[in-house]
Amino acid sequence: MDVTPKPGVPCRGMTDTWLKKHTLIYTGATRHPFILAIRDGTVDISAFKRWLSQDYIFVRAFVPFVASLVVKAWKKSDDSHGDVEVILSGLASLNDEIDWFKKQASKWGVDLSVVAPQKPTQDYCRFLENLTSPEVDYTVGMMAYWAIETVYQDSFAHCLGEGSKTPPELEEVCQRWGNGGFGNYCSALQSIADWCLLKATDDEVSKAEVTFLRVLEYEVEFWNMSRGIPGY
Repeated sequence: MDVTPKPGVPCRGMTDTWLKKHTLIYTGATRHPFILAIRDGTVDISAFKRWLSQDYIFVRAFVPFVASLVVKAWKKSDDSHGDVEVILSGLASLNDEIDWFKKQASKWGVDLSVVAPQKPTQDYCRFLENLTSPEVDYTVGMMAYWAIETVYQDSFAHCLGEGSKTPPELEEVCQRWGNGGFGNYCSALQSIADWCLLKATDDEVSKAEVTFLRVLEYEVEFWNMSRGIPGY
């Protein structure tokens, strides 16, 4: 997906401020040992399969969340920055993503029909469901959307960077989120989120920052679960 930020939309703003302010937890989410193990070629395949099956469940819950943002963008954005079109393009790609997960599961011998969501997956999906509520402000929802997509883009792009030893059989997985086109899409989401924050009330900004941190915490928990850490 190759979507560039719209002209006139700020590309630097509150989101960059929060990335710097919360560098430690952001790094924990994007340079997690699970990701580093993929990058250096030492990842446990059973951990990868666990991630694959649980992320499939997550993506299915992600669809109604993104759909709710399309409705909120239609109602609350002034449409001068193409919010609806940008979000809708992401929603459209999720159909292909679900099909991709099914093909990957078949390739790796994972039976998705018998996979049950583990607690971190349940918690993360419940979080997404809560964000679909009409009472949740569009700015808060956009912050979550940008953060979720950006963690994956940054994480898997790292697995493709200079010096990486990512196993050839996992390169397709990393390319799915680590490619430049998806990076452009995340930049477009960041620009929309920054624009929303410029117009938001102090209360909405506070809630958006809390949501940003919650996404990072859920991502770390998801990676921990994927590695099979006791308690997850």
